[in-house]
Amino acid sequence: MPGSQINAVETEEGTGTSFGPMTDELGFHLRRAQVAAFKHFAHTVTASEGITPGLYGMLQVIANNSGLTQSRLAEVMEVDRSSIVKVVNALEDKGLIRRDAAPNDRRSYHLRMTAEGKLALHRIEEAVARQDRDFSADLSEDARRLLISLLKRLY
Repeated sequence: MPGSQINAVETEEGTGTSFGPMTDELGFHLRRAQVAAFKHFAHTVTASEGITPGLYGMLQVIANNSGLTQSRLAEVMEVDRSSIVKVVNALEDKGLIRRDAAPNDRRSYHLRMTAEGKLALHRIEEAVARQDRDFSADLSEDARRLLISLLKRLY
């Protein structure tokens, strides 16, 4: 029967819940993969290091672009400029970064890692690498590289 075949396709495996035609949509699966990745990150890295995926990303950009302005960080990370203040405050409160007023524009701040931040980032990078290996353990290295390559093509 055609209807029963469609039902089987629309029902997410193991949940008994139908997601309808979304199961054939790439965005649906990208979002579910992102949620799974963030949950895994939360149970491993956030639990041990107190760093969320968003803070980790911001920290990496700051570490690799010393002196970056807050507004440029917001642009690069594609977040609202007003939101960046909260993120920068959180990283500064943790002692990981410092913000220095720009000499030519007191409204602008340059972001730099602290010595403590550099040490913490090294430790966090190791934790992230472990969780990334664990999260993608069901993929061969070739499949993992292919998936990353395909995702890059989408953005």
